[in-house]
Amino acid sequence: PTGYMENSISYSAIEDVQLLSWENAPKYCLQLTIPGGTVLLQAANSYLRDQWFHSLQWKKKIYKYKKVLSNPSRWEVVLKEIRTLVDMALTSPLQDDSIHQAPLEIVSKLLSENNNLTTQDHESIIVAIAPLLENNHPPPDLCEFFCKHCRERPRSMVVIEVFTPVVQRILKHNMDFGKCPRLRLFTQEYILSLNELNAGMEVVKKFIHSMHGPTGQCPHPRVLPNLVAVCLAAIYSCYEEFINSRDNSPSLKEIRNGCQQQCDRKPNLPLRLLHTSPDLVSQEVTLTESRLKPVIVTSNEIHVEVERNNTANQKMTAGVGNDSEPNLIDCLMVSPTCSTMSIELSAQADRILGCYVEILKMLSDYDDWRPALASLLQPIPFPKEALAHEKFTKELKYVIQRFAEDPRQEVHSCLLSVRAGKDGWFQLYSPGGVACDDDGELFASMVHILMGSCYKTKKFLLSLAENKLGPCMLLALRGNQTMVEILCLMLEYNIIDNNDTQLQIISTLESTDVGKRMYEQLCERQRELKELQRKGGPTRLTLPSKSTDADLARLLSSGSFGNLENLSLAFTNVTSACAEHLIKLPSLKQLNLWSTQFGDAGLRLLSEHLTMLQVLNLCETPVTDAGLLALSSMKSLCSLNMNSTKLSADTYEDLKAKLPNLKEVDVRYTEAW
Repeated sequence: PTGYMENSISYSAIEDVQLLSWENAPKYCLQLTIPGGTVLLQAANSYLRDQWFHSLQWKKKIYKYKKVLSNPSRWEVVLKEIRTLVDMALTSPLQDDSIHQAPLEIVSKLLSENNNLTTQDHESIIVAIAPLLENNHPPPDLCEFFCKHCRERPRSMVVIEVFTPVVQRILKHNMDFGKCPRLRLFTQEYILSLNELNAGMEVVKKFIHSMHGPTGQCPHPRVLPNLVAVCLAAIYSCYEEFINSRDNSPSLKEIRNGCQQQCDRKPNLPLRLLHTSPDLVSQEVTLTESRLKPVIVTSNEIHVEVERNNTANQKMTAGVGNDSEPNLIDCLMVSPTCSTMSIELSAQADRILGCYVEILKMLSDYDDWRPALASLLQPIPFPKEALAHEKFTKELKYVIQRFAEDPRQEVHSCLLSVRAGKDGWFQLYSPGGVACDDDGELFASMVHILMGSCYKTKKFLLSLAENKLGPCMLLALRGNQTMVEILCLMLEYNIIDNNDTQLQIISTLESTDVGKRMYEQLCERQRELKELQRKGGPTRLTLPSKSTDADLARLLSSGSFGNLENLSLAFTNVTSACAEHLIKLPSLKQLNLWSTQFGDAGLRLLSEHLTMLQVLNLCETPVTDAGLLALSSMKSLCSLNMNSTKLSADTYEDLKAKLPNLKEVDVRYTEAW
């Protein structure tokens, strides 16, 4: 017959495929041998003919191996066929992902349907398919098989020699563990198996270093997010049993309020008393008395101890009627008059937790990874059971300390909450937080680094005054210089309205040598400020070119400038450091900073204090979007020159929307132009 085939031909029915190469043969033809005859397929060119030829051969052999390996009889024959299948995939001239994935899926199905294999058979099959795994992710069923091998034989050489390159490829190239969770689980089990070796965490540390590379910058951007995803999932699994039974345990809202009756929960999990007491054994004990006793909620792996205090009950009774979910960190606030939680994990869960917290600590040691790590851990991604676990928060403290020591703003700014009402690491590790175990040393370190770069200084001080004034005063009383500076700034910026509180702060400052010295300096500055702001002096002032910050400070300390409305610092050498002098000018309405080195830090300070400024010239200054966005709080601005700055179009649109009085704007030679 000639022409189109009327009936389809199954791949399994093809007995042979040949290229027609004899003389006078039809051009670009393939000959298929099938039962009952042959069929010629003619292509348009030789490239397409060869593509058909290799594709048909590949399909024919794949069907053969599927049939052979679907009914295994002798495993030595099966192993030989697997090796042949792998060789065929590696030598095929076809370039397609399915060429390597198809054999892996065949082996994966074979392993899932045969659970009676010996350990030796497992390792032989893994070694046989290893060449295919160098450039391909294992399919889900194969990942499950690899996980089982890691759990059962963590010290096997197969784990080191075969699985290491596979896991390295997963960490370097995987884009989303959500689409392939078994890859994440396999990576998790592989790292745990490394931890089971004699050297333990040293082996894990070498593996992490190999993923980062020897240079100061990791060349693979996906490694860190994937490692963090594995760590978070592993840590979550340590508390998973308790999380699943959360409905049957004292909720954090109950712990916070301390007044929910135990009988209201109707728990399935057993409840028993941590400490026996004759009063509790007695049948006459009241529910109110029982709530004042420590209670333990047990699951297979976790014990959660809850101490309820009557004083806390009285303070929080007003919030009982509120059904809204309490703030995360507020639920975990710990003080002598509040509730406490202590969690104990099983030995296995404890080993997993220790391993992956150590990995987070290793990741925080790499300078190039620290900004991204801080961002990935914001907002707090751990379950509240983990945050209530003393061992976990104590170990994780090293990571937070590394963030607090990093001078880069993109790192230490992640200590703060993402948005209002959602607490962050700063609140968790501050005095009164469940994780604070060092009398506020880490808290003081965080405050110090945040005050050095926080553009919302006044807002930050207000937050400290409202929530952490007691701890700040206590640390200042113990001679902590950072806290002494904080209390002085609160007085200088008039953060504290209450006279009694102001007097208490002054008494605290005068109780230590460092506090007394800094308070005297504050009083001297206040006298100078009063003299500076006294009515009188010029209304316009222009500094000579090449003037510095010191020159400006010397000039402003020489007399009264209470009437100064127009100040020109154009073409001088002033920097952001002069902002602390500029904010003391109460009548300033026009400020010219053309062609100076005034940057983002100074702009943030101005935006917080000079809210009545009307004209601002930032032409040819090094300000960026980070500082320009702060100008949105200066509602009185009428004229703004951002010519030749690093202004972006998005920031420009944002400023236009938030500054209703803005009439004159110069954005030439910027992205927004």
